[in-house]
Amino acid sequence: MTPLVDTVNARLRPLAPVHLDISDDSHEHAGHRGNNGGGHLSALIVSTAFEGKTTVSRHRTVYSLVADLMPHELHAISLITQTPHEYQQSKTALNSGREPQS
Repeated sequence: MTPLVDTVNARLRPLAPVHLDISDDSHEHAGHRGNNGGGHLSALIVSTAFEGKTTVSRHRTVYSLVADLMPHELHAISLITQTPHEYQQSKTALNSGREPQS
């Protein structure tokens, strides 16, 4: 893990994720227009805190936890936010060869 991934991981603890996968994709965005040097991350966050919330609300919740890192330490974060039930359904779909529902 990179220091940025460790920091974001710690910031997401209030969500009590049952599954959390954060990857640092910064190397894919080197020299990216508008990037002032901050990292690019992708995150799959599975939490009961997302129950009954829209995708926009879920993402706002995550952004609120990392807002002070943007745009300098963290330039961009790609999010997949799921409830445990949605995560289980997507894993089942992948294992059966079907397209997962988002």
